[in-house]
Amino acid sequence: MSKGTILLAAGGTGGHVFPAEALAYKLKERGYSVHLVTDSRAERYAGKFPADEIHVVPSATIGSKNPLKVAGALLTLWTGMRAARKLINRIKPLCVVGFGGYPTVPPLLAATRMGVPSMIHEQNAVMGRANKMLATRVRAIAGGFLVEDGGAFSEKTVTTGNPVRPAVIEAAKRPYVPSVPDDPFNLVVFGGSQGAQYFSKAVPTAISLLEEPLRKRLRITQQVRPEDMETVNSCTRRLEMGADIAPFFTDMAERIGAAHLVLCRSGASTVSELAVIGRPAILVPYPHALDHDQAANAAALAATGGVKVIAQSELTPEKLSTILRGSMTMPEKLAKMAAAAKQAGKPDAANLLADMVEAIAGGRSIQQFKGAGA
Repeated sequence: MSKGTILLAAGGTGGHVFPAEALAYKLKERGYSVHLVTDSRAERYAGKFPADEIHVVPSATIGSKNPLKVAGALLTLWTGMRAARKLINRIKPLCVVGFGGYPTVPPLLAATRMGVPSMIHEQNAVMGRANKMLATRVRAIAGGFLVEDGGAFSEKTVTTGNPVRPAVIEAAKRPYVPSVPDDPFNLVVFGGSQGAQYFSKAVPTAISLLEEPLRKRLRITQQVRPEDMETVNSCTRRLEMGADIAPFFTDMAERIGAAHLVLCRSGASTVSELAVIGRPAILVPYPHALDHDQAANAAALAATGGVKVIAQSELTPEKLSTILRGSMTMPEKLAKMAAAAKQAGKPDAANLLADMVEAIAGGRSIQQFKGAGA
C-alpha cells in the first residue's frame, strides 16, 4: 500500500528531468506513489521515468518585452495553474517538488496557494529564473551547488548535491583504467540540449590534426544534432576511425563509465554525474547560458582538479588537438584527474533529498539537514 503521492515538476530537458528521475526512484523504493508534471520535450526520457502518471500542463516563458507576448505568456501560465489545481485536487500529493524550468511554475504556484507542502531543487551554482520566481513561496530549497550560508534564501537552503540516476550509480562501480599507449582510447563528446553544434565542427578538425597512430587508437562516442549527423559521420569515415554518432544516447551513463576522457558542456547534471562516476573531463561552458551558470558549475569541479575548464572562445581545433595528444600519451595524469573527480562526487544526494521531501511532507523542520551534504 502506498504511503501517499509525491508530485514532481520538471522542465523537459535532461538537466531538469534526470535529478527528478533519481529522486523518483528513491521515493518509489520508500513506498510512495510518484507523479510527474513536465512538458512535451520530456517524451524522450519518459520511458525510463518511474512515474505512476506523467502530466503535461500549459506553461510559458516570460522572456519577451513585447506586451502582447507577455500577456499571452501570463494567460498560458494562468491556464496552466488552473490545470495544476485540478490535478492537485485529484491526486492529493503530500508534497510538490520542483526541479526548475517554466513547466514547474504552474504546479508550484498552485501548490503554494493551496497550502500543499512544497520545495524546489536547484541543480546549478546560479539559481534559474523559474526557481527564483518560486523561492520565496516554497518551504525549502535544496541545491546541487548552492551555499547554505550567505545566500539570498540561506535559512531554508540545504546543499544536497544533485541526485544522480541509478544508471550513474551503476556506472560509478566501474573503476577507471587508464588507456596505455597502443590501447584503444575512449573519448565521449556531448553538448546537451544546447551547444552540441560547436563540438560537431571542432572535434573532427582536431582529430584530423592528430598523428595516424593516435587517431587509430581513438574510439569516439559523440552526440550531435540531427542536422550535423552526415557531416560528422563523413569525417569519421574519411579518417577511418571507430565512432558512434547519434543525436541522443539512452545509455550515456554507461558510456561515460567506459570513457578515458570526456569532452562536454558543464550543465549541473553533467558535472555531478562526472564526479560520481569519476572520469576526467574537458569542460567547455556553454557561452550563451543564462547567468553563466555553466561556468559556475564547471568552476566548482575544477577546484578539485578533476576537470580542466576551457572557454569556447579559447578552444581552437589546434588547441583541442594538443590536449587530446597530451591526454592520450599521459595516462597517469588522467588517472589522477579521475580520482580527484570521484572524491568530489555526492552519490548519496538522492537519499538526502528524499529525506528532505519526507520531512517537508510531514511538516517537520529542515534544520537537521544543514551541512549533511557537505
